[in-house]
Amino acid sequence: MNKNNSWLLLTYKVPPEPSKNRIALWRKLKALGAVYMQNSICLLPNTAEHIKQLKLIENDIAKIDGESVLLETIALDKAQEQKVVSRFKADRDEEYKEFLGKCNDFEAEIKKETKAKHFTYAELEENDVDLKKLETWLDKIKKLDFYGATLAATAIEKFKKCQTMLDEYAQKVYDAHDENH
Repeated sequence: MNKNNSWLLLTYKVPPEPSKNRIALWRKLKALGAVYMQNSICLLPNTAEHIKQLKLIENDIAKIDGESVLLETIALDKAQEQKVVSRFKADRDEEYKEFLGKCNDFEAEIKKETKAKHFTYAELEENDVDLKKLETWLDKIKKLDFYGATLAATAIEKFKKCQTMLDEYAQKVYDAHDENH
């Protein structure tokens, strides 16, 4: 995926005001999975798609009277390369941690509804929507997990557990409404 273990380095300077421009730029870069090495200096794996996206972002920077430089770069040695890869993994692990917390909330909600014997189609639909949101979020994190973050497998397993819990809850809803008889 990463051409010759190289990265794309974007460094930029934008006017401080309006701050919404800086925030929008930061959001775009984070949405691509960029890691910030310092303020206004970020890296992405060197892929054709990232080159295309960063060139578009360079245009955005120019439109707000900013300056940018986009370079291809490599680490000087394995230790430096590992530092960069570790930054990418750490960023993804932070997202996986947040995701796992939301999975815990989902599980708690299903347990609460089951304990209360609240087996309604409305509740099932609401939980199904929540599970779909979790799935979309997990897919987004996995897409940006360029180097296999340590919590990836845990997050995938936790999501599968949430799916199973919802399936079991759905069965109880159907049983409560005699759908299977």
